[in-house]
Amino acid sequence: MEEAEKAFVRALGFLARRDHSEAELVRKLREKGISAGVIAEVVQRLKDLRYLDDRRFAEQWAQSAVKSGRGYGPRLRQELSQRGVAREIITEVLAGIAAEHDETETLTALIARKFAGFDPMAASDREKRRLFNYLQRRGFSTAVILAYFHIYKQ
Repeated sequence: MEEAEKAFVRALGFLARRDHSEAELVRKLREKGISAGVIAEVVQRLKDLRYLDDRRFAEQWAQSAVKSGRGYGPRLRQELSQRGVAREIITEVLAGIAAEHDETETLTALIARKFAGFDPMAASDREKRRLFNYLQRRGFSTAVILAYFHIYKQ
């Protein structure tokens, strides 16, 4: 089997485990010692077959992150950027996510799922700060987090 075919099979193996961005796949193939020319050929072949698509990857990654509570907004932007997705694709995908998933509803659902017994009225200041920081690390805006706590203070 020639080098390009071996690289193609290896790339298919990576993609069979999970979807990858083009940059991730290139990095993995490079780490396996595959030449740049062969990588370019394999990547183009995968794109032609529609097995490799950064837009699809970004949409799936973002949907999964929002649904699981791993991230929202700026955090998603950073994660996708680290995975080598183009800025234009990230902007379009995040606009779609924002239109599809209301930040307040997403935050409320995350709190209900991960912190089922949390009651802002009964929580100590320390518990509130911990939850606030957790939500900020997940990429929720300060305004939405404060609004969540304010709703319960009325």
